[in-house]
Amino acid sequence: MNPKRKRRLYMVVFLLLAVSGTTAALMVALEQNINMFYPPDEIVSGAAPVDVPIRAGGMVQEGSVQRSGDSLAVSFVLTDFNGADFRVDYDGILPDLFREGQGILVQGALREDGSFLANEVLAKHDENYMPPELMDMAEHSGQSPR
Repeated sequence: MNPKRKRRLYMVVFLLLAVSGTTAALMVALEQNINMFYPPDEIVSGAAPVDVPIRAGGMVQEGSVQRSGDSLAVSFVLTDFNGADFRVDYDGILPDLFREGQGILVQGALREDGSFLANEVLAKHDENYMPPELMDMAEHSGQSPR
């Protein structure tokens, strides 16, 4: 084989291997950082994975917030007002706009017992915003979708 062609062949093979390796590394990195969103009905039905970082959302059920007297631990129930609800446990400072009847998103992991251990709680930031995932739940609760 001509030395010039041989060099070109090696260069093409090297470039293909480099592009393949880079693509594989990107796919692995992206897969580890994806947090899928699950509404309450999918959490309760078992469609959500257990012990995997996910996001869940719903409306805070009236009368369900229980605060610990000696720590920042809080427990509350998220619901979709259609019979699907689950308990969320969180240890930290809640957002200022957190309240009962409020649409929120939580990030964390679902436990084997069906409760959700949150490491972050997100509430809407003003009167004109509602996360798209929670828009239908707000309509069912009688709140106007914002």
